[in-house]
Amino acid sequence: MEEPTDKRTKAYKEWKAQQPVEGLGDVIEKFTEATGIKAVVEKVFDLAGKDCGCDKRKETLNKIFPTRFKARCLTEEEYNDWKAFQDVRTLRLDSKQVTFICELHASVFNQKLWRPTCLNCTGTARTLIGMIDKLDKVHATYEI
Repeated sequence: MEEPTDKRTKAYKEWKAQQPVEGLGDVIEKFTEATGIKAVVEKVFDLAGKDCGCDKRKETLNKIFPTRFKARCLTEEEYNDWKAFQDVRTLRLDSKQVTFICELHASVFNQKLWRPTCLNCTGTARTLIGMIDKLDKVHATYEI
């Protein structure tokens, strides 16, 4: 039979695994916890009576290197504009639609604005399809 502390530890680990990754700091923390490195570092610093600085380092790394595709909420206008785009979109996009997709994607995902140099290239098509898929997913979260 498990001790109560083991149950709490297991519940904490399950909860922690479900927490969203905000950036590189969270990725490193999950890795060091899974490999046991974090427990060793904490034990060594506890014995020395010092703080290892892991939490501060994690926060700093999360700020400097945030999760790339973390979306912010759509404004009402963006939601309505995307809905209107979905209603009329076809396999061919005009330059105005391409600009709209690129600007909205950059804004929603807090990324540098990308503009295609060639509208007929396969790479451009793949990139635009990826942007549309991601924006569709964000938009769909409001449809629940």
